[in-house]
Amino acid sequence: MATYLDRIGAWHRDVASLDRRGLDDLAAEAYAAPPPRDFAGALTARGDTRSGAATISLIAEIKRRSPSKGELAPDLDPADVARAYESGGASCLSVLTDSPYFGGSAEDLKLARAAVGLAVLRKDFTVSPADLYDARIMGADAVLLIVALLDDEELAGLHRIAGELGMAAVVEVHDEVELERALETGATLVGVNQRDLHTFEVDRARAMRVARQVPAGVLKIAESGVESAADVAALAQAGFDAVLVGEVLMRSGDRRAFTAELVGRTTSCG
Repeated sequence: MATYLDRIGAWHRDVASLDRRGLDDLAAEAYAAPPPRDFAGALTARGDTRSGAATISLIAEIKRRSPSKGELAPDLDPADVARAYESGGASCLSVLTDSPYFGGSAEDLKLARAAVGLAVLRKDFTVSPADLYDARIMGADAVLLIVALLDDEELAGLHRIAGELGMAAVVEVHDEVELERALETGATLVGVNQRDLHTFEVDRARAMRVARQVPAGVLKIAESGVESAADVAALAQAGFDAVLVGEVLMRSGDRRAFTAELVGRTTSCG
């Protein structure tokens, strides 16, 4: 049975196959863009805000809807949300730019990034070099490479191009086999998705097991299923360097306060 990732990936590959833009021109525009912000550096610059507690960075996500959860915040203002996240203590942003499934756009990323000083991950389904050039042109500082969507040659090539553009590449894995492929590519940021691709259920035990196989020197990011400060604390204790949180923040009535809660700050912190 095809998963939601299979369906979304197929749509993006169809779009890529119809793209008639010249790669040389796109690449030239991408390399001429202002330098990206340091995404990986921001994740390692966190301070210990809770005495005796393990520290962890928060990548706060902006997304309008989800294929599995429906509408989250269709009328959001990306700049306002970004400012709330930054004020609450997020280390980086993630912005969905996929339109048909998540309601996002390049404009969402541009508006969010212009409003804050945080580095921004373009959260999308990268399948071609043009996707990377587009990401740099719109201002992304980091991109997502999903191992389950790419063969080894594609993964290596896209990872290399992202590095040449100065962007961080978050390489997302779901199990030990995918982790091995990510590490063979030279990944230095690994996102461990806690959600099972087939059942959509959060499998924290598997995520923890996979995370233990990530070698020292590779940043570990927990994705999906993070809903509370207790979840964040548990992931910090398990050795994760960062968590990526989206849906629960999108549904929050006070995104600044909830961001602060997730990172262990008081709402009076600026």
